[in-house]
Amino acid sequence: TCPPPPDLSQGYTWALYDYQLYTARPDGSDVRPLAPAPGYNAEATISKDGWIVFTSTRDGDLDLYKMRLDGSGLTRLTSTPGYDGGAFFSRDCTKIVWRASRPKPGPELDEYRALLGKGLVRPSKLELMVANADGSEAQQVTWLGAASFGPYFFPSGNRIIFSSNVGDPRGREFDLWAVDIDGTHLEQVTHAPGFDGFPMFSPDGKYLAFASNRATPAGRHDTNLFLARWVDGPPVGAESAADRARDDVAWLADPAREGRGVGTRGLVAARDYIAQRFSALGLQPAGESGFFQRFPVTTRVTVGAETSASLGGAPLPKDALVPLGFSTSGAVKGRAVLAGYGVVSPEMGVDDYARRDVKGKIVMVRRFVSEPAPGSAAAKAAATAQHGFATTELARRAGDLRHKAWLAREHGATALVVVDWPARPVRATMKEWQPPTEAKLPAVEPEGYGDAGIPVVMVTRAALAPVMARLEAGKPVEAAVTVKLAPELSDADNVIARLPAGAPNKQPGVIVIGAHYDHLGLGGRYSLAPDKHEPHLGADDNASGVAAVLAIARTLSEHRAELSRDVVFIAFSGEEEGDLGSTWFTHHPTSGLAMGDVVAMLNLDMVGRLRANRLTVLGADSAPEWKEIVERACAAAAVECAASGDGYGPSDQTPFYAAGAPVLFFFTGPHGDYHKPSDTAAKINAAGLAKVAEVAAATALAVDERPGKLTYRSVPAPAPQGDQRSFNASLGTVPDYAGPPGGQKGVLLAGVRAGGAAEKAGLRRGDILVRLGPHAVGSVEDLMYVLNESKPGETVTAVVLRDGKEVKLEATFAEGYR
Repeated sequence: TCPPPPDLSQGYTWALYDYQLYTARPDGSDVRPLAPAPGYNAEATISKDGWIVFTSTRDGDLDLYKMRLDGSGLTRLTSTPGYDGGAFFSRDCTKIVWRASRPKPGPELDEYRALLGKGLVRPSKLELMVANADGSEAQQVTWLGAASFGPYFFPSGNRIIFSSNVGDPRGREFDLWAVDIDGTHLEQVTHAPGFDGFPMFSPDGKYLAFASNRATPAGRHDTNLFLARWVDGPPVGAESAADRARDDVAWLADPAREGRGVGTRGLVAARDYIAQRFSALGLQPAGESGFFQRFPVTTRVTVGAETSASLGGAPLPKDALVPLGFSTSGAVKGRAVLAGYGVVSPEMGVDDYARRDVKGKIVMVRRFVSEPAPGSAAAKAAATAQHGFATTELARRAGDLRHKAWLAREHGATALVVVDWPARPVRATMKEWQPPTEAKLPAVEPEGYGDAGIPVVMVTRAALAPVMARLEAGKPVEAAVTVKLAPELSDADNVIARLPAGAPNKQPGVIVIGAHYDHLGLGGRYSLAPDKHEPHLGADDNASGVAAVLAIARTLSEHRAELSRDVVFIAFSGEEEGDLGSTWFTHHPTSGLAMGDVVAMLNLDMVGRLRANRLTVLGADSAPEWKEIVERACAAAAVECAASGDGYGPSDQTPFYAAGAPVLFFFTGPHGDYHKPSDTAAKINAAGLAKVAEVAAATALAVDERPGKLTYRSVPAPAPQGDQRSFNASLGTVPDYAGPPGGQKGVLLAGVRAGGAAEKAGLRRGDILVRLGPHAVGSVEDLMYVLNESKPGETVTAVVLRDGKEVKLEATFAEGYR
């Protein structure tokens, strides 16, 4: 029997009757239940590859589930409170689209749950969501604030057609709309009075079927089926914020930009593009030369003709060796000693320097890493690793060549020679042993501002072959290594613009809003696809942040008459090299600014992958006022935000926080395309990106409205999390990655963490750290290696240069931060 009519005494609601899913043959026979469960099980659709997606209350909420045609493989796809339903698969079966409500915590969510307890749901506000077919990477497509439902994929899978009452104050006029799955190109499709809904394309995309009340006599409410011929073409509609953001990302992340690496023509083109966009938005140039602020960056290392090596008295051919970019320039001679892979790792159960005296000698090590010792922690972890030990994070760290150079120097070696010569299996005969293919010698690239403290070269197997047997037998082999490297500087540019306040009651101070526009070029040292020598497009990292800054600039320009403070917009260069552009600006602020003028700094980095409508806002603890400001901005934009954390972190807000400014860092989370060529514009959630910009713009306006400055708060370092021991130490320093002035060795401190070991010891901003206990510290990498080798609770003498004088301070290491 038909279920009773819904009770409308509580407004327009849908009843959630007890429904079960069944299958049957075409003639109605062989009726079988599918995954029966009490409550509402309905809205089922089927994919071409034999899966069903449906809505169920079996776990207490209205969520999506997936199962095979026989009911097996039941999997829950959604778990966020709210209604999820009306799902369809894309034609290639890789994605799903559905309608969803996301009631806000508080009265809205309480009402939703109360109605659900009565078997009712009020579908007055539904937005569209897309996700992979397994429910992963869910992202919101629309923020229309209306009842949008009945979504169906275009045959291409890149666009959605749906029904919505957006634009009708009474909420009764439903028309068909279309939108790209990234939220761009929103377009109204039908305009007839009355209801149009439940659209579906024919498989070839030539016809559109839908339900409509059109052509119904007055006073009647008939809904009939209609069929229309679909003629595809460019979307027709007003340009949206999502469209503009998508276009900016697409231009910056185009392969023609060469990955926007420092020193590339693509980065210069990106610089000019941003300046033109600032100008078109009516912003004033605020650099030292128009919109630009120039600063030096090491982009190349030239190998001098003196660079050479000899083994056993025989000079090596020039093409048989290459110095590494972090090598010290110098010449050494002495006995060569083979030290395995040059690894010291308790986790691996390996110490290649045990029982080897390498002091004053030239150490030769194998490239990459050995397998961990049986029974070691690394061996146990490798047993569960998907691709074995060689792909683990520990193997990457243990095989790091700069770390091997540091270990060699710490053990007293005068130089390091690296060769890709794998160790033989213990029981293998020469006939059985087949070494893997030799890796090519790397290109010489700059790697940070400090060198390793000893000459470092890599040689070919053929160069080492004549003496390898003697080295393995521990017999003396004389060697000599000479390295001559000359760094070459190039100019990089921050792009800086200013929006003057328009309100008559102008307040002192400025708001800074920034994002970095550089990326990795063709890959290199920081690439997570090291075998790929091709443009790393950096669509999310960080073309998305630049697009957001441009969107914010547009919004604030429209509110200029209300602004009581100037707003400075900065596109930073050199972030991927260690926040070089933002650090330079904090030391050399332009346009008559001083760092004390900065009321707040908002940084946007990787904001193009908003998933499940959740935005991370870091730095919220840097000023007590941030929490209320961010909550209001996020609520107004209908975005769920998680705000927390101090102002430090791996992006351009760190130099500003270290210089005393409250900061926020907007971030939509990590993903598998990070620092890979696959970080493309096609994967950007443009509508979500526009929403992030909306939140940031509202935050800036809220800061501007407040009288006086925000309260800067130096936040104590976070305590280690979890019930486990920490085997590495922390000093609580914030390095300035531009390095000390004049090329001197050491770590220039941009700041120290409140309550950290460095602050307690008396270290401070501007100090140059040159030694920790017995270890010389010549670079940030040296500091990292020392901390990894040290233990929490250990007290050492920290030596710093302060105002040109050496100062010794006693520091007790804390536990390492997560």
